[in-house]
Amino acid sequence: MKPTDARAAVARISAYFEALSPQSLALMDTLYTPDARFKDPFNAVQGVPAITGLFEHMFHSLHQPRFVVTQQIVDGAQAFLVWEFRFRFKRFDTATEQVIRGGSHLVLAPDGRISDHRDYWDAAEELYEKLPVVGGLMRWLKRKANS
Repeated sequence: MKPTDARAAVARISAYFEALSPQSLALMDTLYTPDARFKDPFNAVQGVPAITGLFEHMFHSLHQPRFVVTQQIVDGAQAFLVWEFRFRFKRFDTATEQVIRGGSHLVLAPDGRISDHRDYWDAAEELYEKLPVVGGLMRWLKRKANS
């Protein structure tokens, strides 16, 4: 894949995720190869239907989930996206917008689709500490570990 093609593919992928909606999930096969792998702190799946299912679950479980891509690094057929995931809980504190900061390592197939997608983010700091009860325990454990 030529560098200009890879950069164009990553720009297209970033724009897709920033505009992600329940309706755009039908286009997931234009973003991922049929046997693509996806992994994050909670999931490890393979194939477009399984990846689509993760995002369907996201829209079902959260209010107004959206991604904001803040940086893109492209090197050959690999890319790293730095992003913010913004949403509101449907339970717990439903009024406050939450922000999870993370990154995605992407491996691109020759056609510019994603063949391997791995998300990196700190589930303890970015999610668990924001939950009632569990959050207090996580903050206490963090203080103990750092003292």
